[in-house]
Amino acid sequence: MSTYINKLLFDISESLATDDLAALKFLSLEYIPFKKQEAIREPKAFFQALQEKGLISDSDQAFLKELLYRINRIDILVSHLGSSLEEMERELQIPGRVKVSPYRQLLYEIAEDLTPDDVNSVKFLLQKQLPKSKLQEDASMLMVFMEMERNHVITEDDVTVLKDILKGFRADLKKKIGIYELKTKGNVSGEQIRSQMCTFVNQAEQGAVGGTRACLFAEAYKMENNPHGYCVILNNYIFKNPILNREGTIKDGERVKEVFNRLQFETVEYMDLEANQLYAKVEEYSKKDHSNMDCFVCFILSHGEKDKIKGTDEECINIKDILLCFSGSNCPSLAGKPKLFFIQACQGSESHPHVMLEEDWSVFLETDAVPLPSIPDRADILLGLSTVEDFESYRSRETGSVYIQCLCEKLEQLCPLRRDIVAILTEVNKKVASRVLNGWKQMPKISSTLRKQVILQFP
Repeated sequence: MSTYINKLLFDISESLATDDLAALKFLSLEYIPFKKQEAIREPKAFFQALQEKGLISDSDQAFLKELLYRINRIDILVSHLGSSLEEMERELQIPGRVKVSPYRQLLYEIAEDLTPDDVNSVKFLLQKQLPKSKLQEDASMLMVFMEMERNHVITEDDVTVLKDILKGFRADLKKKIGIYELKTKGNVSGEQIRSQMCTFVNQAEQGAVGGTRACLFAEAYKMENNPHGYCVILNNYIFKNPILNREGTIKDGERVKEVFNRLQFETVEYMDLEANQLYAKVEEYSKKDHSNMDCFVCFILSHGEKDKIKGTDEECINIKDILLCFSGSNCPSLAGKPKLFFIQACQGSESHPHVMLEEDWSVFLETDAVPLPSIPDRADILLGLSTVEDFESYRSRETGSVYIQCLCEKLEQLCPLRRDIVAILTEVNKKVASRVLNGWKQMPKISSTLRKQVILQFP
């Protein structure tokens, strides 16, 4: 192998997260078997295995491009391989170009579409078929699928058990499996398959344009209106107790407004709200008519306690209550549409230390943290938190919070590449987690009951 290809694979390896590697390994199981994969712990070893199989060479990176396309790492396709989403869509329409099997694609897409609660339900229903040790809380859906294959619960020719499990709580995915089964029987025409797919699209998303391209993007929420929706920023800076004032939060509000105005949202900011005022503002927007909107976005920048947000009067509101305002029954005009919440909140203790952020930040930071609350059992809600439970997050007095500023930066970089919001937040997680704060770390958290991709675009 040439120095060029090795350098290319090294650079791509450095850009991949742990979840990316797990996805790549899963999609390659037809080429690199289970036993061989068990020893692979990092992307470089994975790429070496592909090279040994002749699947990557100096003159052929087609399989590598397809894998990156399948896991939605379009940014790497563009920056390292000179490709694009549109080019890959054209390439994979050419007969013989697709190397990832329809079966493997199906399982991966299902795994990506399942919510954490869905995954727990699948594990519960598999207790008789799989060892309990393989159904632990930290087992991902891809790991569960691999165990199902090892134990012959599912095979390429028989996914009946999986379909029966999903039919009780994810009928949409049961239909997707049904379409796969029709296609693999071999006696159904391509036109019939496309008809079935478009029927599924129209049922899932009314108003979708017919035809092959509509089917291709069936997994994305509709984003057709201008504005797409409201982006509401609830920004608490000045508190009744001056020691709690949140220096730097003005920069966060300005940055969010700049980015979401460009993303074609009607952006409005409300400053310094007491707890009852903050909740009233949330309730006000949940009662608006969003019929001509595609989406709703809300940023809450304040102090907080466990599962709560503080108003400027230091009274608290439950995060769960905020989210419940936008359930399908409480906000019917947003039913079936994505609701995105981003929370930068701090514990608010007077004794929390200020720290200096090493590397590329050289300003005072204050702590901002909020534990992970439980998301109510409602669809189409995403909650991005600046930190995981019980830990601090950080806010610069001069430049704003690490989390919000990184989120806005990644939106600007990745929205033009058609990356969906969960993938963008994963990149935010990666970047924030890589920073060192005088030996301390910050780990943001994503919780989602989204059923499709949210793809935001700059005009």
